[in-house]
Amino acid sequence: MLSRIPVLLAVLLYALPVRADIYKCVDEAGHTTYTNSKSSGKGCSMLARDQAVSSVPSASRPAAPQNSASGTSAGFPRVDTGTQKARDNDRRRILDDELANEQRALEVARKELADQEALRYGDERNYQKVLDRLQPFKDKVQIHERNIEALRREISNLR
Repeated sequence: MLSRIPVLLAVLLYALPVRADIYKCVDEAGHTTYTNSKSSGKGCSMLARDQAVSSVPSASRPAAPQNSASGTSAGFPRVDTGTQKARDNDRRRILDDELANEQRALEVARKELADQEALRYGDERNYQKVLDRLQPFKDKVQIHERNIEALRREISNLR
């Protein structure tokens, strides 16, 4: 029990709070230095002072008044239904275009992969060399497949 007391004291001393003020000092030559101790120079000014941190939670703020009809905050700008519908249609069109582009890019990447798989070079007697050569093409196909999946998911989330 007595052997634990020095260890406990060391832990308690180590855990004492530390404070540091931050100063910005500019010397005669115009060089700026940031430090935690105010030097004797005249060009030092305090930037920040550590303050004790409270572990007590603050009181909660009252919620902003909401417009009961739309469920939005009173100060939030509203968009009329026609404008929002036009924006939604534009977004769907853009996502459909991106999906079509990604599907074309996927087909090109698959064709490039198939072409590379059909090739055999004389210096690739070790199969690992073949795998290393094909890996960038496989990665490209996977990227396009993930992009298509993400675009489809985004399109399905539209209203």
